[in-house]
Amino acid sequence: MKQFIRNNRLTLVGVFIGLIGGYLYYHFVGCASGTCPITSKPLNSTLYGALLGGLLFNAFQKTPKTR
Repeated sequence: MKQFIRNNRLTLVGVFIGLIGGYLYYHFVGCASGTCPITSKPLNSTLYGALLGGLLFNAFQKTPKTR
């Protein structure tokens, strides 16, 4: 488990920042009518933010070289 966390540290940081960003987007922007599929519920926007944050930060993670 420690090795997994060590190898994917940057991606996990991105997921955590995405969680916070997704919830803040729901809280401050949100959807007034309730018909928006992503921002109508806090769980949806939080998980979507986590996904996008993880993908974004994973793009900057270096892959280990194999021999």
